Amino acid sequence: MSQPTEQQPIKLHFSDTGQGEPIVLLHGFLGSSAYWDEVIPLLSKHYRCIVPDLRGHGHSPVSTDPYTIEDMAADVVNVLDELGLQQVTVLGHSMGGYTTLALVDLYPSYIKAWGLVHSTAYEDTEEAKQKRLNTITQIRTTGIIDFVDGFAEGLFASHLVYKLPESVLKVKEIGYITSPEGACGAAAAMRERPERLHIIQNANVPVLLVAGADDPIAPPDRMFIADSKNITTAVIPDIAHMSMMEAPEQLVNIIHDFMENQRKD
Repeated sequence: MSQPTEQQPIKLHFSDTGQGEPIVLLHGFLGSSAYWDEVIPLLSKHYRCIVPDLRGHGHSPVSTDPYTIEDMAADVVNVLDELGLQQVTVLGHSMGGYTTLALVDLYPSYIKAWGLVHSTAYEDTEEAKQKRLNTITQIRTTGIIDFVDGFAEGLFASHLVYKLPESVLKVKEIGYITSPEGACGAAAAMRERPERLHIIQNANVPVLLVAGADDPIAPPDRMFIADSKNITTAVIPDIAHMSMMEAPEQLVNIIHDFMENQRKD
């Protein structure tokens, strides 16, 4: 297991909605807690939903020093400590999934169950690492708005870009308000994150892996890398990387079933 970060955690902005078993929802790159806006009203009927803006995103501050995915995980633990929560279910989307894996690795005592939503335990390929550098260069050169305009539509299945224009616009608007320093810091942190396949392979608590059938970023074969009694997998057809907007009711049903199956066990 890696060692916890020594950098001072950042105080994250977060929402806290509903009652019952606590679920922490972590958003992806250039997102915010608002990524989960269609999910929270449905989930919070049954569970307590704690939804932070990760470091440098949404309404959360960003550090000027370089930081890591492990630092972002420590920020989330700081929220749990603030709320007095000792064990939670954490579900992370994309970059939030990398943060979830770091949480499970570094702070396992906080984790009752966890899951990845369109994310992977693999480290970046060399091609992906170069794309992270290109992202940083583009944001610093032409600005966050120009980058987001070329980024947002690629998160959705192509046939849904035209069917869900309000969702695509929402993703853009969330991206526009992301701090450029936060975007560049997060891109660098994702580039340097380690492989954490063993976290899935050696899972000793319930794990949920949710993939989009048409997701080019985190396809099912890069998510479903182990099979055990602790692992639940689900593929949502006809969507890509944004099930919380492309198919929110299906995603909520999958999460709800996952949570209820734990109670039966």
